[in-house]
Amino acid sequence: MLKTFAKRLMPLMAAIMLLAFMGCSQAPDKAAPKADKDAPSEQAASKDRLEAIKGKGVLVVGVKDAVVPFGYVDEKTNQIIGFDVDVCKYIADELGVKLDVKAVTSATRIPMVAQGSIDIAAATMTHKLSRDDVIDFSITYFMDGQKILVAKDSGINSVADLAGKKVGTAKGSTSEKNIKAAQPDCTVLSFEGYPQAFLALKQGKVAAVTTDSTILLGLKNSDENPDNWVIAGDYISAEPYGLGLPENESNFRDFVNATLMKMWRTGDYKKTYNKWFGKDTKYYLPLTWQMELWP
Repeated sequence: MLKTFAKRLMPLMAAIMLLAFMGCSQAPDKAAPKADKDAPSEQAASKDRLEAIKGKGVLVVGVKDAVVPFGYVDEKTNQIIGFDVDVCKYIADELGVKLDVKAVTSATRIPMVAQGSIDIAAATMTHKLSRDDVIDFSITYFMDGQKILVAKDSGINSVADLAGKKVGTAKGSTSEKNIKAAQPDCTVLSFEGYPQAFLALKQGKVAAVTTDSTILLGLKNSDENPDNWVIAGDYISAEPYGLGLPENESNFRDFVNATLMKMWRTGDYKKTYNKWFGKDTKYYLPLTWQMELWP
């Protein structure tokens, strides 16, 4: 009797054990939605950069080291100084952290932001929609336009006169594309930086150097014989400079924008601007544009 009962009970017990096993195997799937809900979202994670900078106590910025007066090496201190450095110093002070300046070029500034080796690229960089695919930008913090620098006795007065001639500029700059669009019949030679392009001009290897007018002004007036050179022609293009920032770091970007607007409203921007581009400098450029100010 007991044996018969046991035989009948065994299939039932096996079925119960099978159901229990299946229920256990499905438990992680049922718990998965809760885990996803509790996990930090990409939007939340994107706010961590600002706190990370505050945590380490250092704002790392990339600035050009051979573009007077935006960023160049001071012979006395061997440190990079310039307008871009002062703008970043203002941001670092607002954050309450130290400033660490690293040298960048037109070709390396965007990759260094994207890779995270610098927090900000303040490197005479034009804000272009195509660059938004890789990094983000602040609001415009400097406005300029592209022109050409030529020898005073060259007979070149405009971009039209560059047909059939060689023109020097920097690798990775917007100047490369702009000059080719403005004068399709010229040959563009790209150098590591603008000083190298200017050297090529002095050696007769190119007929002109093209980039933003303030950079050309720095090249011209830093030369031993500035009167030998002329910034010629009309603007080829508008060049609104933005600070290059890490992609999708909205919290950090908002702070940078708010700080730039504060700098403008308090008059600190104008003081910094006049320090490098005022009437008493070799790079005089009247401040004729208005920063975008949000209410």
